[in-house]
Amino acid sequence: MGHSRSFTCVAFLLIALHQTSGFWLFNVIFPPTAKPRVINNSTPPLIIVPGNLGNRLEAKIDKPTLVHWMCYKKTEDWFPLWIDLNMFMPIGIDCWIDNMRIVYNRTTRKASNAPGVRVRVPGFGQTHPIEFLDLNKLTDDQEEYFSRLKNLVEEMHDEYKQPVYLLGHSMGNNYILYFLNQQTQHWKDHYIKGFISLGAPWGGAVKPLRVLASGENDGIPFVSNIKIREEQRMTTTNPWMIPTEEAWPKDHTFISTPLFNYTNQDYEQFFKDINFEDGWYMWEDTKNLTAGLPTPGVEVYCFYGVGLPTPVTYVYDEQFPNADPVDIIYDDGDDTVDSRSMSLCKRWIGKQEQAVHVTEFRGMAHLDMVFNHKVLTTIQRILEGKYHEKMVETSEEPPSLNLGFV
Repeated sequence: MGHSRSFTCVAFLLIALHQTSGFWLFNVIFPPTAKPRVINNSTPPLIIVPGNLGNRLEAKIDKPTLVHWMCYKKTEDWFPLWIDLNMFMPIGIDCWIDNMRIVYNRTTRKASNAPGVRVRVPGFGQTHPIEFLDLNKLTDDQEEYFSRLKNLVEEMHDEYKQPVYLLGHSMGNNYILYFLNQQTQHWKDHYIKGFISLGAPWGGAVKPLRVLASGENDGIPFVSNIKIREEQRMTTTNPWMIPTEEAWPKDHTFISTPLFNYTNQDYEQFFKDINFEDGWYMWEDTKNLTAGLPTPGVEVYCFYGVGLPTPVTYVYDEQFPNADPVDIIYDDGDDTVDSRSMSLCKRWIGKQEQAVHVTEFRGMAHLDMVFNHKVLTTIQRILEGKYHEKMVETSEEPPSLNLGFV
């Protein structure tokens, strides 16, 4: 009987995932299977830096207090934190938010895990944490993360006897750009073959403003936008990703309310009005990390989707910020990031010695890029040194590659 009930719950959840915009979640929990191939060590190694929500997390807890008596207070072993199907349950979401949240200190300007919570990314340098999420939020010091990334690049270079490609999706590209700008040109020339960018929000995105104001459940069933907002505000990456002046004019309204229209000149007022002033300090801490969009100093392949309606203004009524927007104004993009932000990589053409290749994929959604056969085939051709050859359409699956994950 117990197994029957469990099966019924899982089946109901899968149906809900299919019937909501959370179908992307179904894809990443149960990704398409690939036929086994003979390992091919002739291609350059590839290190993947995923975007927000793009990798597994594990936690171990020994908490001083609980948000609900049904939440676990202490665990002896590491357990799945993202993504954990228990979070979809009514009580589970409260426990999950309390484990997932971070604590921001305005004095030290640093963030830490919630009291009594340890978080790790399992399998740093391996691909399994991004292949099956149910088994980026990096609240460790960023210096440690970038140090581990640099060590991984050097290790893979030495093991495979050739330079390494870095591949980022979404916000992962901003991490890679910052990382590359901290290295000497001599180091990049020796260790980095190229930088493959998928759907990069170079100039930020408008969606994080909606996420910070009233929450966005990303199609996750049974979880309200306002409830998930508690966790979404407690991550420094959302303030980092709000729109920049590199991509948007100073007079464009991102959030419209009966009392105020917020532009990129009004962020301090915005964070005050949504009762999240820590967000202002988080943005102050991160806004200059890639300010001016400096060239990466390596060969770049900048790929992104266009031709899809993408939110650029959210309209609220007098219930702002504690209710969903009543209207949304759209412009061109990949349904998540606007094209004016993603296309900023064109600025690098002619500004660095290394080549910059830009390809727009019409009708390609933001999250679909990591599953799309045409995109994956293009990446394969880059690794095989065939990018400039005429592409022949094929249904053959890409060969096994030398992959690392961070």
